[in-house]
Amino acid sequence: MNRFVVISGCSGGGKSTLLAELSLRGYAVVEEPGRRIVSEEASCNGSALPWVDAAAFLRRAITMALADREAANASQGWVFFDRGLIDAAAGLENLTGDKILERIAKTHRYHQRVFLAPPWREIFQTDAERRHNFDSAEAEYSRLFETYKSFGYEVLLLPKVNVAKRADFVLEKLGE
Repeated sequence: MNRFVVISGCSGGGKSTLLAELSLRGYAVVEEPGRRIVSEEASCNGSALPWVDAAAFLRRAITMALADREAANASQGWVFFDRGLIDAAAGLENLTGDKILERIAKTHRYHQRVFLAPPWREIFQTDAERRHNFDSAEAEYSRLFETYKSFGYEVLLLPKVNVAKRADFVLEKLGE
């Protein structure tokens, strides 16, 4: 699974924009499970939403991330994930205390280099799918930074530059 690359970090830090740029350059990308879940749940008045039932939301994100990994096996070359399995498992363990993170993190490895978007107040925005504030986003970032490091990943911080330069940075660090 060395070709599965995680782009994670602070909510509102430009991850989705970076993934869109990588997609335009011809790379396979996997959209964030959370955004897809929020969209689906909102369309059917569901309750697996982070602000209604966070545990159900995170369990569903884990299921979706596992399916995403399976589907990504059909892709050739780099596959970039907007968040993913470890993010959801870390969130669920933090919320409920369920000890699932270690098993998931050891069983479902990603490329050793993980790219984290640091907190970037100047571009942070809330919307209908991202309702939490900047302080919550910073806390999430710190938790993810420590989580990825604790499982032996090399955590690389995305520079606070325009999206094209961010994409260049990622590809350079992957040896492209």
